[in-house]
Amino acid sequence: QVQLVESGGALVQPGGSLRLSCAASRFTLDDFAIGWFRQAPGKEREAVSCIDSSDGVTRYAESVKGRFTISRDKPTNTVYLQMNSLKPEDTAVYYCATARLYLWVPGEWDLAGWYDVWGQGTQVTVSS
Repeated sequence: QVQLVESGGALVQPGGSLRLSCAASRFTLDDFAIGWFRQAPGKEREAVSCIDSSDGVTRYAESVKGRFTISRDKPTNTVYLQMNSLKPEDTAVYYCATARLYLWVPGEWDLAGWYDVWGQGTQVTVSS
């Protein structure tokens, strides 16, 4: 069964950095878009970033532009989310998910409905 496993979440002070990992098993990420989403307590899930495996194009939510960087390591079949200059409002459970490129609409990258395989999430807490 295909699986995504996130890791790297932690408690960090404001201004700090974290790198989240999303490892795929039993399938290759070559034919997928990979997205990062987050959900804070009492709030709706929101898209953070995505990367298109076919061309490497990346996209970001306005709230994280310039602070977060998504990347993919093909040999290890892993996608990363480097998060710098973290703020308390970045506190959330972060999820990675995959969308099949032949179905996915790049202009709607932030719609969760395009993504059909999800990881279990990793907690990021930004607090002093």
